[in-house]
Amino acid sequence: MAEPVRIAVIGGSGLYNMPELTDVEERRVDTPFGAPSDAVLVGTLAGQRVAFLPRHGRGHVLTPTEVPYRANIFALKSLGVEQIVSVSACGSLREDFAPGHVVIPDQLIDLTRGLRTTSFFEQGLVAHVSVADPFCNDLGGVLADAVEAAGGVAHRGATYVTVEGPRFSTRAESALYRRWGAGIIGMTTAPEAFLAREAEMCYAVMAHVTDYDVWHATEDDVSVELVIQTLNANLRLAQRALVGVIERVASRMPDCGCAHALDGSLITDPARVPDVTLDRLWPIVGKYFERT
Repeated sequence: MAEPVRIAVIGGSGLYNMPELTDVEERRVDTPFGAPSDAVLVGTLAGQRVAFLPRHGRGHVLTPTEVPYRANIFALKSLGVEQIVSVSACGSLREDFAPGHVVIPDQLIDLTRGLRTTSFFEQGLVAHVSVADPFCNDLGGVLADAVEAAGGVAHRGATYVTVEGPRFSTRAESALYRRWGAGIIGMTTAPEAFLAREAEMCYAVMAHVTDYDVWHATEDDVSVELVIQTLNANLRLAQRALVGVIERVASRMPDCGCAHALDGSLITDPARVPDVTLDRLWPIVGKYFERT
């Protein structure tokens, strides 16, 4: 049986192409929700086995809407993952969040349009999970510390607006999000954060600012060229920060309740849960049920 992997990174395929990552193996994981975005790469980083999953697939072949979020989170859960670091690009909605900076959000507005399945719970098993604080602030603090130690500028706390995409914002939309007090904008954090909470996994985002969206009067509007240019410039910072994250995570005990998110959230009478549904979700809910 393969050794459990406790820490995972979801992000671009370039992240795992780093000299510090050794003993890399590829794992194909089947899930009840279909195939993940790609094979999971497992390697040793800072003395720990770490899983890397390219969110959009290698070569960036999946739109934000097409990403199989449930399959991705379930695959990582089945490998034993307890903590997920999401690395993503984002647009800035604040003057002080400059391109090249990193933002660790602590709140989330979901403006996706119902095209993405947002929960594992269906087909006879209902759960109402609290996402009042949708990110693990304990893990988020680790991310911020690691970014700063790697020489980057980290902003702790902001509201992340997730839009459907794949298009970028209109100027009116960008101005509206700023009036709401949002700090950054992207296309993938919802439902990823919600599914990680349902799966009782710590989840935090290292959001790399690539642009000022389209609201700024004197800066270039967001474009694919601008996003890729800034991400490439920041890639080594992200890799160095990840080494620091793994070192810090390995040497600390989490001070959060993520691992018990379903406690008190399952509302269905256990006697009424269909066996097929229970079997399907066993890696997530098994500790709350007894086999008869």
